[in-house]
Amino acid sequence: MKEYNVAVVGATGEVGKTMREILEERNFPVKNIKLLASERSAGTSVQFKNQRVKVEKLTKDSFKNVDIALFSAGGSVSKEFGPIAGAAGAIVVDNSSTFRMEEDIPLVVPEVNPHDIKMYKNRNIIANPNCSTIQMVVALKPLHDKGKIKRVVVSTYQAVSGTGHKAIEELANQNLAIFNQKELVKKVYPHQIAFNCLPHIDVFMDNGYTKEEMKMVNETKKIMGDPSIEVTATTVRVPVFYGHSEAVNIETESKITADEAKELLKKAEGVVLVDDVKNNLYPLAIDAAGKDPVFVGRVREDFSVRNGLNIWVVADNVRKGAALNAVQIAEILIREYI
Repeated sequence: MKEYNVAVVGATGEVGKTMREILEERNFPVKNIKLLASERSAGTSVQFKNQRVKVEKLTKDSFKNVDIALFSAGGSVSKEFGPIAGAAGAIVVDNSSTFRMEEDIPLVVPEVNPHDIKMYKNRNIIANPNCSTIQMVVALKPLHDKGKIKRVVVSTYQAVSGTGHKAIEELANQNLAIFNQKELVKKVYPHQIAFNCLPHIDVFMDNGYTKEEMKMVNETKKIMGDPSIEVTATTVRVPVFYGHSEAVNIETESKITADEAKELLKKAEGVVLVDDVKNNLYPLAIDAAGKDPVFVGRVREDFSVRNGLNIWVVADNVRKGAALNAVQIAEILIREYI
């Protein structure tokens, strides 16, 4: 089997760490791995397969002889170094929002629009979608193929790991502070996150929506390849460590019964149907954490509209919502394109 030189940018962050683990778990054919990070992390070493690999400082010269570069180091890093990596011959799979809505760059969820990967040739860059968008469109795809979705109303319940490691620490520390009657410290979020829900993810925009909500609106249309789908979102940060949950209301052009929807979802790539309410079985964030699939349950008809469905969608936001999706894109790249 041909092997490839792979770089992970942001290798010591929450998603970068998971990218390393998934490359190893899925036996990605890595010839050499280059772990890149900021000056703060450079010089440390981490385990990959059976060896210790030194973390290097990210520079403009980091991408010589790199075939695939998985980026998860934030928008400013992607904006500066993504084009540099592409120009050096590496194919970039970028986890930031920097390139997602650029027309000549593909925005890909492998279970939904793998055919768009071929557009990487435009700029040697492929965009990885937003975590909350990824899990939703995986569940929407089989329903759209069957009944053509007209409108989606989604409310999300998003884990703190979506913000990063410091947010995980903040939730843990606030929980301890409350239990021990100590002073509660807020640094990552503007309000207490422990035992609370914040209807505020990313910055607020002029239209009253947050940037996270508008990502779901715009990215869904692009990934599904159908700008006619109307989407509205309310995104909420909840005191959960791993696993985003979503209540998704769907209106289709043609009728899909709840039983038909369950059969479609049961057969859908990347989906696990968990829907046995008589035995209290439905997707839970704690069950999805550390797992690869998108879990769907609570499938039922919405009787307030002619052709309506409600579903509950849960996935590990760091895995399928970021690292796994990027590695799946890389797997298609080496299988079909390079």
